Amino acid sequence: MNYSSALKNPIFKTVQLAADELNYPTYVVGGFVRDFLLKRKQEKTDIDFVCIGNGMKLAECVTKKLGNKATLKVFKNFGTAMIHYKGEDYEFVGARKESYRSDSRKPIVENGTLEDDQNRRDFTINAMAIQLNAENYGTLIDPFNGQEDLKNQIIRTPLDADITYSDDPLRMMRAIRFATQLNFTIEEKSLTSINRNAERLAIISQERITEELNKIILTTKPSDGFKLLFDNHLLHQFFPLMCRLHGVEFIGKHGHKDNFYHTLEVLDNISKNTNNLWLRWAAILHDIAKPQTKKYEEGHGWTFHAHEFIGGKMVPKIFRKLKLPLNEKMKYVQKLVTLHLRPIVLAQDIVTDSAIRRLLFDAGDDIDDLMMLCDADITSKNQRKVKKYLKNFQLVRKKLKEIEEKDHIRNFQPPINGKEIMDLFNIEAGREIGILKTSIKDAILDGTVKNDKQEALAFIISKAKELNLHPVK
Repeated sequence: MNYSSALKNPIFKTVQLAADELNYPTYVVGGFVRDFLLKRKQEKTDIDFVCIGNGMKLAECVTKKLGNKATLKVFKNFGTAMIHYKGEDYEFVGARKESYRSDSRKPIVENGTLEDDQNRRDFTINAMAIQLNAENYGTLIDPFNGQEDLKNQIIRTPLDADITYSDDPLRMMRAIRFATQLNFTIEEKSLTSINRNAERLAIISQERITEELNKIILTTKPSDGFKLLFDNHLLHQFFPLMCRLHGVEFIGKHGHKDNFYHTLEVLDNISKNTNNLWLRWAAILHDIAKPQTKKYEEGHGWTFHAHEFIGGKMVPKIFRKLKLPLNEKMKYVQKLVTLHLRPIVLAQDIVTDSAIRRLLFDAGDDIDDLMMLCDADITSKNQRKVKKYLKNFQLVRKKLKEIEEKDHIRNFQPPINGKEIMDLFNIEAGREIGILKTSIKDAILDGTVKNDKQEALAFIISKAKELNLHPVK
């Protein structure tokens, strides 16, 4: 069957001219072919080309034809080349066959045929190729019935699954990622093999594992991916802390909810409303400290006191282990984990202006994201209870808006700073400055002093007398 209609992008004609000039049989392969057949739009244009010949030489020839807007990077160690052109990336490689050692996912590479190259692909749906040479332009080559697997929505390896996964264990993560992204089923033999080879993931760098994990987290329904990771013992290899959330303990008739599945519900809930990866991470980690804070109290049932504070303290260590960024993104997740119960408490009690001011001050510009996380955290099967909580959250939101408009507390700085206090009382930096700064901040948040310079000044002078400080005349 001819698929010339897939080749509308001008790059294909350019590659065809270069390939025919060099007399290299050349193909577009992998994700581009799969997504075209699925009629799936890719946000990022990233196209892979394979030739029977020297991939780097083909890339050089294509670059010349594209002109000075194209930039070429050659990776001699890997025998690949990358062209960046008008916001698109094109990767070129010579067809090859690979063999692996048991302790490494880095293959021993030799030149090969198209068949060798397709054999080494991870899944049948990624092993299809469309020829670009003029003679057979648009011809689809599908040795493993990838089209059939696309139609039946199946993830299957081209060769024996044990060999495919043992050779490059990252493919197990990719299988689950594709299944979650495309809403496909992993073929039974392949799934059994993943379970059998799970411990092989140890030879993969954490960066590569986390890259696949983040892609799973960014899918429409990430819980599907996490369930597959858990059921097939992959999650246990790199994120045992999350696995500890799994399970229910009973004392008499009293059991707590399964915090693993609750976390997945919260993640799915929040994923309906945001593509923010870090807000989704906050959903994943919001109850991460529940296993170590779990306690049974007679007459009260199961408690998880301070799990939000302990969870917040755990975030940097988790980010470090998973090779996630240790910057403002980590601090953002940490803040949301630490604060995630605050609006819930406000929704249960009579909401005081002081409590609202403190929440606004602590959450700052992330208050809306925090409220979204709290909405997602309501997963009770009791619909009346859910409706009650969500209604109460609307009252909290209304109050937040009113207080912010009146007092401008979000990200506020007290109207008198440390330098002004030092000049006012002619004192050096020391504990008194900290005491006075904290007292004015608390007074404004409690509503006893307006967020106003004159009122703040009068309060500071009065408070300073308790420390035996007097303003300089």
